[in-house]
Amino acid sequence: MTETTFPAPAQVRLYGLLGDALAANLKGRLTHFITDEHSPSIELFGHDHKCCNHEGDWYGEHAGKWLTAAARAANRSRDPELTRNLLRVADFLVAQQEPDGYLGTYAPERRFTIPQDPPQRTWDGAPSKRTWDIWTHSYLILGMLEVYKFFPEPRYLECAKRIADLCLHALTKGGIDITHLGNHHGMSATCLLDPAADLYLATRDPKYLQLAELVLAQANARKELELLPRALSGVDASEIATGKAYQLCWNMVGLAKLHRATGKPEYLTAVQNVWKSIHAYHLSLGGGPWGGIAHRSREVFNWHGWFDPRGYIETCSTFSWLQLNRELLAITGEAQYAEEIERAAYNDLLGAQAPDGENWCYYIYPNGKRLYTTYWRCCKSSGSMALEELTSVAYAVRGTEVQVNLYGPSEAALDTPAGQVQLTQSTEYPFDGTVRIVVDGDARLYTLALRIPSWARNVKAAVNDTLAPVSVDADGYLRIAREWMANDVVVLELPLEPVLHRRVNQNTQESLAPDGSPVAQQVMRYEYVAITRGPLVYATELIDGFKTDETIRLPEAVALSVGPSPDGYAGPAITLDLGYRAPLTYTPYFEAGGRRDGTWRLTWLQLAPPL
Repeated sequence: MTETTFPAPAQVRLYGLLGDALAANLKGRLTHFITDEHSPSIELFGHDHKCCNHEGDWYGEHAGKWLTAAARAANRSRDPELTRNLLRVADFLVAQQEPDGYLGTYAPERRFTIPQDPPQRTWDGAPSKRTWDIWTHSYLILGMLEVYKFFPEPRYLECAKRIADLCLHALTKGGIDITHLGNHHGMSATCLLDPAADLYLATRDPKYLQLAELVLAQANARKELELLPRALSGVDASEIATGKAYQLCWNMVGLAKLHRATGKPEYLTAVQNVWKSIHAYHLSLGGGPWGGIAHRSREVFNWHGWFDPRGYIETCSTFSWLQLNRELLAITGEAQYAEEIERAAYNDLLGAQAPDGENWCYYIYPNGKRLYTTYWRCCKSSGSMALEELTSVAYAVRGTEVQVNLYGPSEAALDTPAGQVQLTQSTEYPFDGTVRIVVDGDARLYTLALRIPSWARNVKAAVNDTLAPVSVDADGYLRIAREWMANDVVVLELPLEPVLHRRVNQNTQESLAPDGSPVAQQVMRYEYVAITRGPLVYATELIDGFKTDETIRLPEAVALSVGPSPDGYAGPAITLDLGYRAPLTYTPYFEAGGRRDGTWRLTWLQLAPPL
């Protein structure tokens, strides 16, 4: 199977909304959160802290996440200050690594290499004396690998390998079961599957493949988890362990990489099964995994079929969902995965970021208040890292084919078997559906594959002002194969029309009558409506300036009109005219409320029941 090759960040420049978000990320979070070994999240790794640290949660993860995001940002921006800070912090962490490979934040007696006896557990399967040691080390492996990719000093790769060697020793000769090291029935520790597989793909050293397969074997053996068997059986995502969205997606990222490493088809089948479940039942309209309604924790998927517009989208979950789609895009080359990346990026990811690039929302809600979170929270680093994924997936090379995956103003210089291809994308997308791509470079004979979104109707395409037939292949791309000349121009027209979406939350009670026949009684049924336009979800603010909810009646012919952008907003407004009250004004979800802390966004409005 031909795999997709993503370019290095330096080969692509994003402008427009995504480019602004990346610029803010560089000037904000990446420049200020960590600068050197005295930054609070790096001091955790110093001897004075870890010598006596018996407590703590996920805080050590910030180091590996920042290394990953900062390495990519340094490559794409060539920013000298960020590069200096990145290498200084990486070198400090390398210097803290202990002779056995340990590079964590805990005292010796609380480390993942020491069995915790007895393994008492909390409701989510966490050890009663829990640490996040494996979690932190997983991110450190990924971070060091990313630094090594762009700044190939052997010490960074060696640091990652020594961590993995220690993990392999603990799980074999140390007698450790990895599912005893993390909550959600072990999924917060079995995420080691991802960096182990990544390290194997980078080095081709068989012991790291052994580590990845051992992690998977232990995850399969844990009764409450049974990661691969449950995924292969096609159960709903909410029924794998606790259904924790972030950890489940991250485990699937690792399993996808393990498929790439081994070629075993059952691994890909399992990943695609989980993806289909999440995609069908567990995404917000803005593309982020969500849950938190009824009896379940705020960060786990709801039971199959539950819907409530006040559900939670954790930014960490949006991040791991983006990564999962990246891996499936690389393996299959199918446009549906790129579409999910774009949908989540333009809505739930940008909708969680503050314009200054410093702050992020821990949670966002289709209907709820925008609240920026505190210094240590995990989602600030996850959002920052997720943004840095976008540059490389915007374009791709698959064999002799050049794919355009994300639409928005951008430039790319791509290396293909036929030579270099240079693409310049001029557009006001996602606010306007006209996309103009200018072709240049050394390559001549190749296929340009343009992703056609599933929402697009009446698409038109032209090459040098000559209309081209629009025939979308089964994988979601419109392909144009020709001998390309310098300054050839492709124009793609993706009409952006406002669309009204309906969603029903219906709950029934089912039982058996005395004669054994099924009896079902509907006990609750609510219907909601929301608006999208192209890839963008729209939201209104507090109804009449003060109401957090509203029940509305729809006329027989719903009037949705697109108007100019309100002052201070980038995207055009949509007006919903109900006839019996003042029209409601909607703006793109990501900026509704002016992106100010404490403002409300209402995506879904409840419909009045039929009389």
